[in-house]
Amino acid sequence: MAFIDELKLHISAGKGGDGVVRLRHEKGKDHAGPSGGDGGRGGDVYVAGSREMHSFVQYKNKKLFFAEKGGDGGKNSLHGKNGDSLILSFPVGTVIKNLETGEEISIEKEGEKMLLLKGGGGGLGNEHFKSSTNQTPKESTPGKPGQESDFFVELRLFADIGLIGFPNAGKTSFLNVITNAKGLVGAYKFTTLEPNLGNLHGFIVADIPGLIEGSSKGKGLGHAFLRHIRRTKMLAHLISLEDDVVKAYKAIRKELGNYDKELLEKDEVVILTKKDMVDDKKLISNIEKIKKLNPKIFSLSLYDDDSIKEVGDGLVKLLRKQG
Repeated sequence: MAFIDELKLHISAGKGGDGVVRLRHEKGKDHAGPSGGDGGRGGDVYVAGSREMHSFVQYKNKKLFFAEKGGDGGKNSLHGKNGDSLILSFPVGTVIKNLETGEEISIEKEGEKMLLLKGGGGGLGNEHFKSSTNQTPKESTPGKPGQESDFFVELRLFADIGLIGFPNAGKTSFLNVITNAKGLVGAYKFTTLEPNLGNLHGFIVADIPGLIEGSSKGKGLGHAFLRHIRRTKMLAHLISLEDDVVKAYKAIRKELGNYDKELLEKDEVVILTKKDMVDDKKLISNIEKIKKLNPKIFSLSLYDDDSIKEVGDGLVKLLRKQG
């Protein structure tokens, strides 16, 4: 399933129903006065927050959305039915921009529901126009149009921990073990093509894919996902011990800073992966090198579930302490 994180949609609230011209018919009176009812209100449009990241996919092939029109008025002063509201569900972290007004709505909580567009008011039936000089008015008013606009909808992942690092550093494998995620992994160098999310004791962990040298300048896939890191509370930088750990650490940090220097101010944890691929001497040497750059560090093997669980528990403690 392709990952989609940008959309352009045209959304319209419902038009109000029309007021109608009707005359009351009573026994012995053909024209007992006006009885045309008012039209119903058009449906409003709401947006709601969801934890389902792939909810963007449902909008891939449909770009026009309309709330229900209000019903027209009826005889005997019957009010038209109000149109049903339209609720559009988007992942937490979505920013919705009205391209006509420039206004933005940010969805930051699961279940959060916000009004996007108001439906049009219903028209007036002819009974509103009765007067002493006009006992059988033939006037009514149409329903008013609902608000409508073009919108740019952008997903910016809203996670507690963002996993960063070069392809094949073990981010997806780590995520799969500490959470309930089921991201695709391989025994060869490849990059995840879309972010994966997992739940770690109530905290959301996101695997941010595609970071390579030059990502901040649009090279590779990383530039498309760098913006998602902006909304993560903490960064967990995974580095494979198969690589030059200092060079790898500095390279990723450089890409973050080139894209947005504020990313360098986020709390960061360094996690050395694949320790089973090096001997103890090299492991200790690399840990000492990284500690000089960052005092917060875990080491683990992706083939040792106990050590991964220990690291996951450590991340939870840091997040709870962070508040």
